[in-house]
Amino acid sequence: METIVLGSGTSVPHPKRGSAGHLVRRGGVTLLVDAGLGTLQKLAVLGISLGDPDAVAFTHLHLDHTAELAPLLFGLRNPGIGRTKKLTLLGAPGFRDFYARLRRMYGGWVEPLGYPLEVEEVSGEPVPLGGGLVLSAFPVAHTPQSVAFRVEDPGSGKAVAFSGDTDVCEGLVAAAREADLAVFECSFPEGRKVEGHLTPGEAGRIAAQAGAKRLLLTHFYPECEGEDILGQCRKAYSGEILLAEDLLRVTV
Repeated sequence: METIVLGSGTSVPHPKRGSAGHLVRRGGVTLLVDAGLGTLQKLAVLGISLGDPDAVAFTHLHLDHTAELAPLLFGLRNPGIGRTKKLTLLGAPGFRDFYARLRRMYGGWVEPLGYPLEVEEVSGEPVPLGGGLVLSAFPVAHTPQSVAFRVEDPGSGKAVAFSGDTDVCEGLVAAAREADLAVFECSFPEGRKVEGHLTPGEAGRIAAQAGAKRLLLTHFYPECEGEDILGQCRKAYSGEILLAEDLLRVTV
């Protein structure tokens, strides 16, 4: 199972970091986790067509995680894409209303043309994605509609957890339990804590508590520039730590 960082940044524009976005591929199944600004351009860099993703899962509704949903749906109306397979959009309870508001705003421009579109809200029950992959959602501490995702291949036992945006909470520990890779936000350095987000030490402590095998830190605000993010995290977590950059690939 391969994870590709499409955006390691935030709502603040950065010359080298797009807003939040990750790609998971396994057994012919392609999943997008969040689609912040810059996500679609990164797909183009990778040579991945808009017609390829089978599902898009949103951790929450802030714009730095959802801004390119409407452009994605609009782009899929281009006859040159030629999409015919179903696209599934996934989010926490309230996501259907979010999509309905997009339709009221943009009308037919975000409605499917030539392919089935399914909009689902995920909470307790795991969602099969095809190819053996299963997605589970866990409520986390950011907004009332924020979740972390666990993407799992029961056949191989491999699992990747995505925190989305969150503060310290039990939901994140559960999502990352024994995960082969924990992709955790790390918005601000130690000493500059912001409610609703993690510092490197907090991310490390949760990864250690969950027993995650590897930790990929992402979602860096400019305040992280020049800080020893790796060293701050290392004090709490003894496993392998990776610092996300756009287009970084990690295989589990």
